[in-house]
Amino acid sequence: MAFFKKNKKSHYSSMPSIKKVVAESNGKIKKKEIPKGLWDKCKKCSATVYTEKRKDNLNICPECGFHYPLTAFERIELLTDKDSFKEIDENMESVNALKFEGTASYDKKLEASKKKSGLKDAVICGTALLDKQKYAIGVMDFRFLGASMGSVVGEKLTRLTELATKENMPLLIVTASGGARMYEGMLSLMQMAKTSGALKRHQNAGLPYIVIMTHPTYAGVTASFASLGDLTIAEPKAMIGFAGPRVIRDTAQSVLPDDFQTSEFLLEKGMIDRIVDRKELRNELSLYLEYFSGSVKKKSNKK
Repeated sequence: MAFFKKNKKSHYSSMPSIKKVVAESNGKIKKKEIPKGLWDKCKKCSATVYTEKRKDNLNICPECGFHYPLTAFERIELLTDKDSFKEIDENMESVNALKFEGTASYDKKLEASKKKSGLKDAVICGTALLDKQKYAIGVMDFRFLGASMGSVVGEKLTRLTELATKENMPLLIVTASGGARMYEGMLSLMQMAKTSGALKRHQNAGLPYIVIMTHPTYAGVTASFASLGDLTIAEPKAMIGFAGPRVIRDTAQSVLPDDFQTSEFLLEKGMIDRIVDRKELRNELSLYLEYFSGSVKKKSNKK
């Protein structure tokens, strides 16, 4: 039964061999590469997320709702009317007053942070409008040396607070920091008292101060201006505290709750007043400013 036999001269025999094709290509066949940064793995839920989709979602993971950090100017854009922000003290820069060296000099770290972030220091301050309501705003940016508080951060926030007091404005500070800047030693710790003193004068003038704590807010920042708000808001799952959980666990030799130092834990304990999702933050802040502005006007009329 010849028709079951293979024809030795089939059309496959006329095709060039794989080795020949590869040899003739002379290495021109390349794998199609996926551009870097197109996809990202969520730090919280490990889901693979399209980066642009996350960014369009206000930098929130669309799968689990994890709030990724925003830059200072992204945060300002979110919380202000378009083109209404006017920056103050934009040219103020840190200097290596203590000649700190260590494994790398403070000067080199400052230059690296400036290049990485495009900022001159870890906080951006100014005045702005939100739904046509004027207020003073300061936003910390974690990209610049972990948004640590040195002399410039303390000075800029103090000047911002004094401006808000002088011009009878509500004040908002958005925090994100690892704490006081170790490279400036005692000079950085002095900023805790300086900012707190300015905020006390702002309070004595009957003016509102709102804090928005974002992930992470720690150490000297938490121990000073971040904890002095008339209204303290936090984003979901933000880590907030003085010393980190590991340090506390090792020092106290005790088992800590799974949600220890999260904004949800601190809301339950009364340290913060409200947790607000980033998507709702703009609308809620507008309502708070409207409410506080009403109380400020009443006090001004009484005077």
